Amino acid sequence: MVTGNSIMNERPVAFITGASRGIGAETAREFARHGYDCVLVADESDRLDEVAFSLKALDAKTLICHGDLYDLDFARHSVERCQEQWGRIDVLVNNAAWREIVTMRRIELSSWEKTLRICLTVPAFLARWCAEVMEPTGRGVILNVSSIQSRFTSGISPAYIAAKGGLDSLTYELAALYGAAGIRVLSVNPGAIDTDLSKNHGSIKSDESLRNYVEGMIPLGRYGNPEEIAKTLIMLASDSASYLTGTCIEIDGGWSHQCTPYALKQMQMPEEFMKSRKPLTDV
Repeated sequence: MVTGNSIMNERPVAFITGASRGIGAETAREFARHGYDCVLVADESDRLDEVAFSLKALDAKTLICHGDLYDLDFARHSVERCQEQWGRIDVLVNNAAWREIVTMRRIELSSWEKTLRICLTVPAFLARWCAEVMEPTGRGVILNVSSIQSRFTSGISPAYIAAKGGLDSLTYELAALYGAAGIRVLSVNPGAIDTDLSKNHGSIKSDESLRNYVEGMIPLGRYGNPEEIAKTLIMLASDSASYLTGTCIEIDGGWSHQCTPYALKQMQMPEEFMKSRKPLTDV
């Protein structure tokens, strides 16, 4: 890790992976609105440039790190570049993810290893390297973007499920390790969120039919949006959450505690449940 004479940036710095789209891009904008400069890490250069341009309009400085996080040398070098340029990292958002829709019967070892590398190994080591920058200051926040699928599974994405379960456990472990240094570690567990990743349904042809089914399982009756996750992340990074660490926060509209679809509830007790829901269709 770099230990040179870098100048401490006056503004706090957020280091965000998967920052080119979806939750990552909206998280960068939200942190910029709250006075942060941002390190943007992803493998899509054009999209990163677009996000950086939107942050410039919010008076935020950006450091673009374009590359593949599967390469741990690139991941570490990105942390070193931030320390060299700004001398600080206040918040790490481990958001980058990758998955394949395939069962354990057919998944290839290469797919399994890529998923665990990006969704678990990279967050673990980025946490370590960013914590090395945070510890001398006596404060910092590590935010892991996990999923309700860490505990709420479907049988069609074993590596992703295993990685997210591991990420939740890693959150507890890092909170125990770094708490005495003033570093808080938290996980957020989104449910159905409108992102490109959520549109990866395998062989299902109709996004609308699956969406109707999912929304029929969510008490709030809709998918979330990336902005809602971003607003939760900025709150958790703030002093308003100063006594929160070592826990996972579900942001799923109530889905993971829902037992039956609303279409069934309406059949069971038609006078008790709202009838404005979309009808359940075949997926």
